[in-house]
Amino acid sequence: MKRRHFIAAFAAWSVTARAQPRPRVVGMLDTSPRPVNPNFDALVEGLRKHGHVEGENLAFAYRSADGRNDRFPALARELVDLGVDVIVTRGTPAALAAKAATAAMPIPVVMAAAGDPETIARNPAKPALNLTGFGAYARGIEAKRVALLHDLLPKAGRIAGLMNLSNPSRQAEWRAVEAALTASGIAAQVLDVREASDIAPAFDAATRSAADGLVVGSDTVMQANQAQVVALAARHRLPAIYTFRDFVDAGGLMSYGVSLPDLYRRAADYVDRILNGARPDELPIAPPTGFELAINLPAAAAIGVTVPPGLLGRADAVVR
Repeated sequence: MKRRHFIAAFAAWSVTARAQPRPRVVGMLDTSPRPVNPNFDALVEGLRKHGHVEGENLAFAYRSADGRNDRFPALARELVDLGVDVIVTRGTPAALAAKAATAAMPIPVVMAAAGDPETIARNPAKPALNLTGFGAYARGIEAKRVALLHDLLPKAGRIAGLMNLSNPSRQAEWRAVEAALTASGIAAQVLDVREASDIAPAFDAATRSAADGLVVGSDTVMQANQAQVVALAARHRLPAIYTFRDFVDAGGLMSYGVSLPDLYRRAADYVDRILNGARPDELPIAPPTGFELAINLPAAAAIGVTVPPGLLGRADAVVR
């Protein structure tokens, strides 16, 4: 190629490159790594429907706490330093970390699933106007899970709660579970699981105390170690109810809660609106909707539990 032709071609390329907008970057603060997070696929799918396509005009900066809530603050600051356009979080610890990290640089934050997003974002002392999102918690849902487990195990005398009590949301969850168990005349036992190494000893403690069933809290530790939690429940022949359906899909016995994929798709709608110029404080914080009961019959058979027909008939999803 002659030199003048090369210069002309380079100049044309430079103009085109400058005209191309940079990809928008969505930061993600989640409880588990992307390869084992099927809910994140719902966010990607939702954004694609709005024309935001990964690898074309969109990029993700995905950060996982890998089961350690104490990692969220550093990960949130990392996303702020990267200058992402918006941060999407899952869980109360991630949302609180994003709130703190963006206090001086108000990057929009969308809480895909938080225990009490209204309280997190709208603290009267210092409202965080850059936060919005969706709740994964509804008042009375713990009592509903206890009632469902009691329907499955009508003769249960002791039920344990697998909870990370370092998480403020899980402290409140346990108090509600304990109150519901006490009201039903069932002995309550809390198993405080704050890191992965606490999980196996907690199941051993449940077996030693002859617990009849287990209520598993929704926390980073449990989510990141989902396979271990489900496997230990089966090994100890301990009927368990979980917060989200992905535990049932992974082999767990029963779950009752909101649909996480649905929340992530709704979060994608908010991310799209923010990327198109909407302010987070213009988008209402939304309560959870669409609760579903899921039951895994092979898991029940494997531990010798028969699911009553009445309970099975109320299920929204059944793994057969």
